[in-house]
Amino acid sequence: MLRPNDTDSVPLSEFSFERRFDERGAIEWMQANWSKSFVFSALYMTLVFGGQLYMKPRPKMSLRRPLVLWSLCLALFSIVGAVRTGSYMLHILGTSGFRRSICDQSFYNGPVSKFWAYAFVLSKAPELGDTAFIVLRKQKLLFLHWYHHITVLLYSWYSYKDMVAGGGWFMTMNYAVHALMYSYYAARAAGLRVPRPFAVLITSAQIAQMAMGLTVTGLVYRWLQQGDCPSREDNVTWAALMYLSYLLLFSNFFYQTYLRRCYADTKTSKTE
Repeated sequence: MLRPNDTDSVPLSEFSFERRFDERGAIEWMQANWSKSFVFSALYMTLVFGGQLYMKPRPKMSLRRPLVLWSLCLALFSIVGAVRTGSYMLHILGTSGFRRSICDQSFYNGPVSKFWAYAFVLSKAPELGDTAFIVLRKQKLLFLHWYHHITVLLYSWYSYKDMVAGGGWFMTMNYAVHALMYSYYAARAAGLRVPRPFAVLITSAQIAQMAMGLTVTGLVYRWLQQGDCPSREDNVTWAALMYLSYLLLFSNFFYQTYLRRCYADTKTSKTE
């Protein structure tokens, strides 16, 4: 871990709200309340599948303007989060190296990053609202979508309370990918024509995120055995299962959406 005077020397400008943020109180609150993530998940599942039944005999809603506003707000939040956590991550990498960027806990209590670490885990609850637009607009609800939302919420709340190793990488990558993803959603909802390669880029970034998540998890397990990478074997197990399932699901989505469809289009054009 970084010593207190090490975090004070981080050469990054802090906003006043970042400086005043009480990370100790946040961690204590999460230690006492992290299990509420199961309540949110159960309520989410009830509303999602109950909502689908409710909407089945009813016409779909447009909700274009609310969707633009929702996606734009999450895009801006993710962009700022990616910049702030990314700047801190680059500082740790530049001054202390790759191993310390994974095993160090200062991401949870260091300047700049401590606020955004807590904001990240809390944001996983309101992000469940993404699915409301799918249900009310009667779009196809993928298993990948709701499974990903629930498991990220459960794992992030479960892990934050223990300040486990690897969290800095997990959060920074997620902020960065969500910055791209929600920007894309906002543009599409606003009726803008977004080139197809941008969608391919987002899914590719998600697959790369899951592969890196597995790599970081494996390194945490390896270094945990040496006693200087704070985590627990049960946490590592859940992280490995989560990232592996994500990697398989996003890779399948990429194949079904881009590769298989491209092959089908090519085959059709040749027979015409």
